[in-house]
Amino acid sequence: MTSLLHRVKSKMAIFAHRKARGMLDGEYGSVFRGRSLDFDDLRAYVPGDEVRDIDWKASARHGSPLIRRYVAVRRQTVILVTDTGRNMAAVSRSGEVKKDIAVMALGVAGYLAYRHGDVVGLVSGDSAATGTIPAKAGEAHLERLLRHVHSRAGLEAAPSRIEDQLDHVARTVKGRNLLFVVADEIPASPALEQLLRRLRAQHEILWLTIRDAELVPSGAAPCDGAGYFSVNDSAVLPMHLAATEAIAAAYAAATDERDAARNTMLRRAGITEGTVDGSRDVVSALFALLERHRRAG
Repeated sequence: MTSLLHRVKSKMAIFAHRKARGMLDGEYGSVFRGRSLDFDDLRAYVPGDEVRDIDWKASARHGSPLIRRYVAVRRQTVILVTDTGRNMAAVSRSGEVKKDIAVMALGVAGYLAYRHGDVVGLVSGDSAATGTIPAKAGEAHLERLLRHVHSRAGLEAAPSRIEDQLDHVARTVKGRNLLFVVADEIPASPALEQLLRRLRAQHEILWLTIRDAELVPSGAAPCDGAGYFSVNDSAVLPMHLAATEAIAAAYAAATDERDAARNTMLRRAGITEGTVDGSRDVVSALFALLERHRRAG
């Protein structure tokens, strides 16, 4: 079998020219440079210091700007967090299976981390079980992570529940790490928002959502429903009903409401979200996500 990491690097070369890949590499470094440091003490602000390093609460108490100082940590740990449940066997907006897009996104993020000397681990699973592969360095290790995701995400898997994987991280992962979450279009909930706030207090978090296919896929005949079904319960989707104007409008409204609620939930938790339709969009989507995260930080 062809190496999954080799496929990722090949697609990076196809979908992004060398300058764009260099910019992506630089964006990763600029976003996370200094973020893997342990707090040491405070000192007075001097011109030229990064504004984002100002401790505003301490400055207010002191009466003048104070800068947080840190003790360097040699390596940063990146934890890839993803769903390998049944939802990842669904078709995405690009027509690709979602797990293939997830592998591409995780591969690009993991490869960037590897190039910067960081170690990469994996937390993945479904509603039945969650597993961890400890963080290590090297391309062979990254290949193992990608194969793990690829082999487990399918229709035979248990239903998806990314909340279980996030809860596993909250309970078992120590220290301050970078979490790169790749997930389905999940709905917001108060319990999930509380969990995300808890995670964000400890970790840096990037969130990439893989978009669902359209209700009626492009090119599908209105009378053709035999090839389309729900991954949740295998129920056939009646295309002749889905194609009607009223149902299409209701579906679009419900999708917009769900997406807005999720985006608001993540924003309130201090998490930057990006979305991706297909493999060819991963590099540009990840670049935009890193850039927004850096600006927000």
